[in-house]
Amino acid sequence: MMRTNTCGELLKKDIGKKAALAGWTHSRRDHGGIIFIDLRDRYGLTQVVFDPKHDQKTHSGAEHLKREDVIAVKGKVRARGEGLENPKLKTGEIEVLADELEILNKAATPPIEINDRLDINEDMRLKYRYLDLRRPIMQRNLELRHRAIKAVRDFFDKEGFLEIETPMLAKSTPEGARDYLVPSRVNPGKFYALPQSPQLFKQLLMVSGCDRYVQVVKCFRDEDLRADRQPEFTQIDIEMSFIDEEDIYGINERMVKHLWKETLGVDINIPFPRITYDEAMDRYGSDKPDVRFGLELKNVTDIVKASSFEVFTKVIKSGGIVKAINVEQGSAKFSRKDIDGLINFVGVYGASGLAWIKAAENGLESSIVKFFSEKEQKELIKKLNAKKDDLLLFVADHKHFVVNTALGALRVHLAKKLGLIKENSYSFMWVTDFPLLEFDEDLQRHVAVHHPFTSPKDDDVKLLETHPEKAKAKAYDMTLNGVEIGGGSIRIHKREVQEKMFKALGISQKDAEQKFGFLLEAFNYGAPPHGGIAYGMDRIVAILTGNESIREVIAFPKTKNAESLMEGSPSEVSDEQLKELNLKLDIVKK
Repeated sequence: MMRTNTCGELLKKDIGKKAALAGWTHSRRDHGGIIFIDLRDRYGLTQVVFDPKHDQKTHSGAEHLKREDVIAVKGKVRARGEGLENPKLKTGEIEVLADELEILNKAATPPIEINDRLDINEDMRLKYRYLDLRRPIMQRNLELRHRAIKAVRDFFDKEGFLEIETPMLAKSTPEGARDYLVPSRVNPGKFYALPQSPQLFKQLLMVSGCDRYVQVVKCFRDEDLRADRQPEFTQIDIEMSFIDEEDIYGINERMVKHLWKETLGVDINIPFPRITYDEAMDRYGSDKPDVRFGLELKNVTDIVKASSFEVFTKVIKSGGIVKAINVEQGSAKFSRKDIDGLINFVGVYGASGLAWIKAAENGLESSIVKFFSEKEQKELIKKLNAKKDDLLLFVADHKHFVVNTALGALRVHLAKKLGLIKENSYSFMWVTDFPLLEFDEDLQRHVAVHHPFTSPKDDDVKLLETHPEKAKAKAYDMTLNGVEIGGGSIRIHKREVQEKMFKALGISQKDAEQKFGFLLEAFNYGAPPHGGIAYGMDRIVAILTGNESIREVIAFPKTKNAESLMEGSPSEVSDEQLKELNLKLDIVKK
């Protein structure tokens, strides 16, 4: 037996026992001829002592050990000397006095430090990911990810769900992002697509009578990347038959409660609050509002529409709005230079400017106050609950979306800057009643807010043919601390309604048959009412581990350029491989 215990297992109760350990040399210290090795595996650290007076052979072997050498040792567990205990280590009360040492593998000097205390360049971490993953913090991330996925599977198993695998090679169907295409060698000129989600397959499983489906599944999207996106990512995918929104809310709240309890030991209160999309945008400027702090948006359009401040009145006359947030005690915290920085900040979100007013002892102060009557100023003070030293920030635009998103992003920015966000708290929320469609200026047509298979509200089906932009969806997102962690909907299950949806999206009957004919045909044979939700598993684990980037919780992630620095993918392939696939590249090499 190479080891009897792990390096995180031996405790005070084991003193006097013989133990065999194996792992990596984490550190080596030589104190007065006695060598101390911190031996590391994924379970922890154990101090191993090589004393020449106890065993000269093992001591001589330990003299040549370097960081990351792989070794096995045998010896007796003993108490550390009085006052030499390490309370930071689980094994900090004991050490192993080595009788035997076997060097299993010598290690070259590692190009990165196997140390949680040092900041390491991310590109280097990704290039040597197999070394980066040795770091205890990364080991803990992977362990928590495992426990989270197990908790999800255990929960749904008890609820009667079946985990059913769906194809990785499928038909290319438009679902919002670009597909990753896979050429078929046996069908020249034809391609599979890697799934952006199992959406159509899980709906077909509902038609098949598998009324409770779940899958922890890989999905693929060829889109621009950022910290919370990867070309391949993991979803918790769920679908249920004969249900409505209330069924979805109930079972998913219980799942999240179970997940947080099993992984963090935290009790989450259910049911979660609910807010409509319209209210979320109006109050928070976001469809994934962070409600851990105030700074809510207030609509002051009616108050300022008759003022002589043309910046506001011109916008209002063109159908626009004016909104504001009150930064309590902000006038004492923000200089003019700081405010100029906030102006630049909202500009990123399309706002043409940011007006500001300070609340003083005797009213409002700003270069623009003169444009507002005394009555208007009093109404602003009342509407914004302005008190002495508060800072009032205004955005006006003819596009309501610009006002909401600019101020919504600003409130989060200010909350972080001012330390208003309560850390280690979890504010879950359902956002409901999304618009079914939105108009895409570039495409000059309506597109689905969620996806083309989302059901409109029952009373809004008729709007698909007359005013599709007014239709509301049976759609819902679960948000947490300003992040969308899951989204779903009740699906369309009748062919005639699905065809109306395709028509509203500008998809011709011919294209609908070509791309989705198999789904439409399945609806002919008795599709039950059904709906579901999908969660970003990587994003959830990132939140559970306190990380902002999902790359920290994926074993082998890609960079922001969708590259793997470790094995060098994507890479060129040989001419022979291309010939087998009947492909010829038309690329000018730089």
